[in-house]
Amino acid sequence: MAEPHPARIPDDHPHLEAVRKIALALPRAEEKRSHGSPTFFTRKVFAVFGGSLKGDHYAPVARNALLFLPDDSEREALIGDERFFVPAYLGPSGWLGLSFHLVGGVDDVDWQEVGELVEMSYRLTAPATLVRELDDRTDR
Repeated sequence: MAEPHPARIPDDHPHLEAVRKIALALPRAEEKRSHGSPTFFTRKVFAVFGGSLKGDHYAPVARNALLFLPDDSEREALIGDERFFVPAYLGPSGWLGLSFHLVGGVDDVDWQEVGELVEMSYRLTAPATLVRELDDRTDR
């Protein structure tokens, strides 16, 4: 049996802890490690912490980043912002990354924006029943 990929980032990394809190607050969201990165999913993956750039698997810009699937209507505006990048592997499927390396420390991050990005990705990947459950929560 093949050895699992080593963790790309420690579990107690402050940016990861904040992303984890946001992602796991969504209906029936779970976390697992995939290829060494914390991955958040329902039936499908909706967020990943840490990625790579094509040709550079250790780029700091991508290692300390949130990978998410944006709505098509938001993608162009996001990619025009220097904090965002197209990650290797998931990028060809439309995913983007928000580099915390470029944003700065935990206190420099707009966590409301991160929450909106994670929720957008969740809504695009989660089953309709879970999206309705999320809508029911926010309607209250």
